[in-house]
Amino acid sequence: MTTPNKTPPGADPKQLERTGTVREIGSQAVWSLSSCKPGFGVDQLRDDNLETYWQSDGSQPHLVNIQFRRKTTVKTLCIYADYKSDESYTPSKISVRVGNNFHNLQEIRQLELVEPSGWIHVPLTDNHKKPTRTFMIQIAVLANHQNGRDTHMRQIKIYTPVEESSIGISSCSAEEDHNFLYLNQQ
Repeated sequence: MTTPNKTPPGADPKQLERTGTVREIGSQAVWSLSSCKPGFGVDQLRDDNLETYWQSDGSQPHLVNIQFRRKTTVKTLCIYADYKSDESYTPSKISVRVGNNFHNLQEIRQLELVEPSGWIHVPLTDNHKKPTRTFMIQIAVLANHQNGRDTHMRQIKIYTPVEESSIGISSCSAEEDHNFLYLNQQ
């Protein structure tokens, strides 16, 4: 019997942001959870601290619901998981669903995770690598390692592509900016 390969970690999402091709939009959404232990909820899931986490408190599937006020273009979902720290609380099977609301969610990705340690990058694109437009993302934890009941997720980030402007904007020195403002005031 062969042992499945461990899930390799992805790059730190902040590196993605530094490329200037994507930006994190999680703060534009309303987040809710199917359950959580007191002190281990949405705030810990979004606090940029890899030592804190969301801990579910109930039966599976455990759900993270991310709702946007308007239809939003999403390209990548990044989840931080750490098997060494969380053991049986670590997700082993995750479903990612998108839709307009709870009633029409469609699964677009299902992941099998083997002892993950680090960032997991989930593309939210179609077969042509085109980003998804949606009002809602739902992450469902379907199973945990070692048949664990509750789950830990340490961080979740959502990225949208940065639109390139059709207006050419070049960077100017402070002196050039001042001259431009002066000329426009006359």
